[in-house]
Amino acid sequence: MARSRLNKQPFVEQLTLEDIEKPSLFGYDSELRTQCGIVCGIDEAGRGPLAGDVYAAAVIFDEGVVIDGINDSKKLTEKKREQLFDEIREKAAAYCIAVATIAEIEEMNILNAAMLAMKRAYEGLQKKADIILVDGNRLPPIDGNVKTVVKGDATSASIAAASILAKVARDRYMDELAKQYPQYGFEKHKGYGTKAHYAAVDEYGLCPVHRPSFFKKYFADKDGQKS
Repeated sequence: MARSRLNKQPFVEQLTLEDIEKPSLFGYDSELRTQCGIVCGIDEAGRGPLAGDVYAAAVIFDEGVVIDGINDSKKLTEKKREQLFDEIREKAAAYCIAVATIAEIEEMNILNAAMLAMKRAYEGLQKKADIILVDGNRLPPIDGNVKTVVKGDATSASIAAASILAKVARDRYMDELAKQYPQYGFEKHKGYGTKAHYAAVDEYGLCPVHRPSFFKKYFADKDGQKS
């Protein structure tokens, strides 16, 4: 006698949202390519530090390229970022790393300077994209089909790759600044506002690669404590 299947539901109908695997970062970009064409990812590094230029990178991959380990640069070890930096540059169809200077940060504020760096990164590419994905929720002044992607460096392989290029390039730049100004420890904190960094500023004052506008509140609070 045949068994009844009336009480059994198809397996697919039993899946919950938690059971469905999130598309891979490269899968996300691949799907976009089928809909839009060439995909470019853009991200920046260095908005928060108290010193140095702000960096940005733009990356385009051809369909079929996959790089193991690509993820948000902040979630990777320094050693892994360094490894991926070379592989991304080797396998990308196009990439560009650009900066906005300390002077530009002081002139136009850090947000606008970061937007400028991203614009320069895209304009420096040897080929253009049909859709441009930017990490975050702010659109840089780029001509083209530009879309923001919140947490884009954990969503799109192109954005994640751009994040890694920008982060590694800026870290190397800060390492060079550390040789010029060894008293500040830039090679350790990369310019971020650590206790050690503020202590060095208290002892030695600001140097030419600091962002003076980032210290206004700090110095005002110190003056207030003295009075």
